[in-house]
Amino acid sequence: MKKASILGVIPARFASSRFPGKPLIELAGKSMIQRVYEQAAQAHCLKEVVVATDDRRIFEAVMAFGGQVEMTSSDHPNGTDRVGELAQKKEAFSHVINIQGDEPLIDPLQIDALGELLFNPEVEIATLVRSITDAEQINNPHVVKAVRDKRGRALYFSRLPIPYPRSDVPPAYFQHIGIYGFRRKTLLELIQLPPSPLEEAESLEQLRWLYHGYPIHTAITELPTYAVDRPEDVEGIISRLGN
Repeated sequence: MKKASILGVIPARFASSRFPGKPLIELAGKSMIQRVYEQAAQAHCLKEVVVATDDRRIFEAVMAFGGQVEMTSSDHPNGTDRVGELAQKKEAFSHVINIQGDEPLIDPLQIDALGELLFNPEVEIATLVRSITDAEQINNPHVVKAVRDKRGRALYFSRLPIPYPRSDVPPAYFQHIGIYGFRRKTLLELIQLPPSPLEEAESLEQLRWLYHGYPIHTAITELPTYAVDRPEDVEGIISRLGN
């Protein structure tokens, strides 16, 4: 795969039930969207990085720091659909990586790990997981867990601690890291799929893809992630930026 064939897209919306205006919050002198963009731009596998938004304020903020940004529809129910709209226009790219807009400390190496996984011609969808052993994380419904087969393909994702520890042998737990790589052709198919009962039960869009028969390949990363999900997460991020 050539570097020129991978597009990085950061979906960003202003409206949020838990944290309105999140992409534009200031984190040690820069907006969150700028910090995500600058981290993504350091990934070697990406030829181009673009912010996809439906809000003029975010559009203007990205333009102000010199980033690439495009306006998208305000009707998208999730970030994947927003990324898909942009991918439809970008026919020169064979693959797309969806980079979460609320992880200002994302390590470019994580993006490159995903790009490496996309080298495999069998891979249509790729994502990352990280081993976890802390009981609080394992039992936290906001930490999504993944179960993998021997080839590294995802068997299931859940907010519950899976696998269930029925025996005395402690199972291995993996946290799902919410960054996705897609074959562009596959992404355009995924955004046409109807919701599935599993997705609606767990509120996890990747279960829609598994339900409809699309395999999701995973790679293990040892790098931690720090997302800004709620206002109370901001202080911790600023503290880490100062270190």
